[in-house]
Amino acid sequence: MLKLVIGNKNYSSWSMRPWLLMTQAGIPFEEIQIWLSEPDTVANIARYSPSGTVPVLIDGDLSVWDSLAICEALAEKFPDKQLWPRDPVQRARARAVSAEMHSSFGALRTNMPMNIRNRYPGKGMTPEVAADVARLETLWVACLEVSGGPYLFGEFCIADAMYAPVVFRLQTYAVATNDKAAEYVRHMLATPALTRLTQLAAVEGHAQARYDAKYA
Repeated sequence: MLKLVIGNKNYSSWSMRPWLLMTQAGIPFEEIQIWLSEPDTVANIARYSPSGTVPVLIDGDLSVWDSLAICEALAEKFPDKQLWPRDPVQRARARAVSAEMHSSFGALRTNMPMNIRNRYPGKGMTPEVAADVARLETLWVACLEVSGGPYLFGEFCIADAMYAPVVFRLQTYAVATNDKAAEYVRHMLATPALTRLTQLAAVEGHAQARYDAKYA
């Protein structure tokens, strides 16, 4: 069975992406969870990850690190799951959209840290974050207008998994968006894999003070 090494479900946005993709697609895996920001965290991650980061996908002798690389590996291993859009044009767009999430939106990430189970309405908004949110709205609306929804490319795919942490952030910080983006957020939050992650994050039983205290 595949193994997926992750950090805290409540805080680790990068771990979240392949976990959600595999859960939503019904791909069986063994979960190995490592608490972050503990004295033994670095040593524990080093047992699995050559980069010293999570997540890591372990498939026999193969280890794949980095969320997007893991998602690509899963798409190749399970072509029947249609983790990318079937249409080549839409598949190329989905890859571009996913890569943009992978490399951009730094202001939003910095000022609105991942924290699924807490609520900080109005906190963390800066002009730079507002610009990131405006870009998200433009990007999501463009995708949804072509696909017809309810997900960015019609069916749940890697692109939606990549943007799931942003969806949770918009909820945590009560960020207002245009109607089309807000509808996408509502639909994403009702997706079974995201609903399950929300439940698990709420009872995880491990806190990171540097995140919980940021806007307390």
